Amino acid sequence: MKKSKKRVIPGFGLTMGVTITMLSIVVLIPLASLVVYSSQLGLREFFEVITRKRVLASFYVSFITALGASLVNAVMGLILAWVLVRYEFPGKRIMDGMIELPFALPTAVAGISLTSLTSDQGLIGSFFAKFGIKIAYTKLGITFALIFVGIPFVARAVQPVLEKLDGSYEEAARVMGAKPGYIFRRVILPELLPPLLTGTGLAFGRCLGEYGSVVFIAGNRPYETEITPLIIMSELQEFDYKSATSIALVMLIASFLILFLMNLMQARNSKRLRGGNV
Repeated sequence: MKKSKKRVIPGFGLTMGVTITMLSIVVLIPLASLVVYSSQLGLREFFEVITRKRVLASFYVSFITALGASLVNAVMGLILAWVLVRYEFPGKRIMDGMIELPFALPTAVAGISLTSLTSDQGLIGSFFAKFGIKIAYTKLGITFALIFVGIPFVARAVQPVLEKLDGSYEEAARVMGAKPGYIFRRVILPELLPPLLTGTGLAFGRCLGEYGSVVFIAGNRPYETEITPLIIMSELQEFDYKSATSIALVMLIASFLILFLMNLMQARNSKRLRGGNV
C-alpha cells in the first residue's frame, strides 16, 4: 500500500489557485489593460503614436542609457559580489547591507540626492566639471542614476552562486599550473554566467522603466534627455490614455523580449554546464 506524503501546506489544487489568482491581480490584469486600451486605437493610429519624433527620441534615450548602465552593473556587480564573498574586511556586513539601499530608498529621494551630487556645484559634479565633463542633466547623468538603481540585481543574483561554488575545481586547476586569470575565465566564470545574465536582464528591465530617480537628474530636454516614462506621464496628465498605453506597450514588449532572451541564454549555459546537448 502506497504511503501518502504529509505536506506542511495545503496541496497543489489550493496553492495553485492562490498563485494564479495573485498572479492575475498583480501582473496579468494590469498588463492586459495595456493591450485593451491600446487596441482602442487602430493599427495606423498606434504606429503614428509610437513613431512620433519626440517618442522615438525618448525610446533612444531610455534604451541607450539603460543598456550602458546594465553593462556597467554587470561588471561592477560581479566585482562587488566577488569582494563580499571571497574576502574578509572591517565593515563587510555594513557594505553587504548597503546593497539593498536602492530598493529601500524612495526613488524621488535618490533622484534628488544624485542630482545634488552630480550637478556642477555638487561633490562629484564639481570635480568632473574641472575637466569639462558635465554629468547632471545629460545622458551620462541618467546612466549614473540607473547604475545606482540596477546594481543590486546583479550583485544579489551572483552572490549566492559564488558562495556555493565548489573550490575543489579551482584548487585542481591551480595544482595543474593554471594561472589565476585562466582559472577565472575557464572555471569560475562559466558557473557565474547564468546568474550574471539573469541579474543583468533584471537590471535592464528595471532601468528601462525607471522614473523617480531619473526625472530629476535628466533635465527632461525634449529630443535630448527626455525619457520614455516621462512621455507616458505627460500623456496621462493630458488624459490621453490611449497614447500613453500604446507607448507603454512598446516598453513592455521590449522588456519582455530582453528578459526572454536573457533567460534563454541562461538556460543554454546551464544545460551546457550540466553536460547536456545545446
